[in-house]
Amino acid sequence: MLKEYKSIKEIVGPLMLVSGVSGVKYDELVEIHQDNGEVRHGKVLEVHDDNAMVQLFEGSAGLKISTAKARFLGRGIELACSDDMLGRVFDGMGRPIDGGSPVIPEKKYNINGQPINPVARDYPNEFIQTGISAIDGLNTLVRGQKLPVFSASGLPHAQLAAQIARQAKVLKSDRKFAVVFAAVGITFEEADFFISDFRKTGAIDRAVLFMNLANDPAIERIATPRMALTAAEYLAFEKDMHVLVIITDITNYAEALREISAARKEVPGRRGYPGYLYTDLATIYERAGRIRGKNGSITQIPILTMPEDDKTHPIPDLTGYITEGQIILSRQLYKRGVNPPIDVLPSLSRLKDKGIGDGKTRKDHADTMNQLFAAYARGKEAKELSAILGEAALSEIDRKFAEFADQFEKRYVNQGYYANRTIEETLDLGWQLLRMLPRSELKRIKDAFLDEFYGK
Repeated sequence: MLKEYKSIKEIVGPLMLVSGVSGVKYDELVEIHQDNGEVRHGKVLEVHDDNAMVQLFEGSAGLKISTAKARFLGRGIELACSDDMLGRVFDGMGRPIDGGSPVIPEKKYNINGQPINPVARDYPNEFIQTGISAIDGLNTLVRGQKLPVFSASGLPHAQLAAQIARQAKVLKSDRKFAVVFAAVGITFEEADFFISDFRKTGAIDRAVLFMNLANDPAIERIATPRMALTAAEYLAFEKDMHVLVIITDITNYAEALREISAARKEVPGRRGYPGYLYTDLATIYERAGRIRGKNGSITQIPILTMPEDDKTHPIPDLTGYITEGQIILSRQLYKRGVNPPIDVLPSLSRLKDKGIGDGKTRKDHADTMNQLFAAYARGKEAKELSAILGEAALSEIDRKFAEFADQFEKRYVNQGYYANRTIEETLDLGWQLLRMLPRSELKRIKDAFLDEFYGK
């Protein structure tokens, strides 16, 4: 029996206070019925004694508290899941917006999910090929990893996200690969770009899209990543698929969290974000992974724009603590026409060593990766020195490293958004660049690999 109350006492912004309630639980869904037949929705944010604080999804404008009735539904927000989700586009609350019929559920899941038992977690150790050299060759993505992209306002993270969604695949695996894409608080133009790109390239056939636009309610932004991860958990752990979850933009999610926290008059933390921002982000990121005895997996690439290009801002800062590395986009590279503008030196994949090597990528991968890092870093130092003292001040070998750094950016990092390189092509390109340097300078590569690959 659903409980219905006419005791709505107060509405402040998106929050509504209902008194005299009993048996109401945190996160429970609420319907607000008005005399004219209009129904609005919300969820319980807080219960204290017989008072329930309800967050309204559609906002409170025009709501008459004298005649409205609050009906508590006894369940949280759920997502209807089935195989038919693949190839479909949903809004941030899981409702179809592609003109198709509603999904007939095989199962319904609470979007908050169940935590993965740490003992049941399997270690990520399988290479995922994205077709992007700066990621595959140097900051390798591993199945079951969470690897965020740190971008900034105006940088082409949307194009990078679409490219990864199109091209990503697990090598040497016959299991199905699916992409769950969650757009959080983006503009209509960005949403249209993603949908049309997925359809044009055929990637939508293996994808599930959740689209939350900038003019949708803030509370919907809180639900959208969880909707996507619930769909991913169903496909991975019920249907044994390898699932890549891409969420853009986490910054919009955190802003919505701050807005709701301010409306609740909570004590703010750093930069006005709630003190539980770390914990809240962890409930999203930690839903990636592999489970022993299950064939499927969830790999996560959250994308966030760093306010004021600041890596120490709370959102990228806390994200870096939770996730296993980061891919950082560079405004300087973008201005020089390098696309995707991935800054490889500060970027990091903490699990890259587990997904590369003989039988996974190629036996020379680890050595060439280390050598490319070292040579590029030395080349950038040489270029900075020449900018101060002039090129004449550089030694002959420093000039070679400076030229290497230029060619590395032009040929290795810069590949455009529609070039899909195999890992062999990426490694071979790395060797082509290393041949610009004398063999005696390649001190991070074993002699056996130099004998086999350097002279080719």
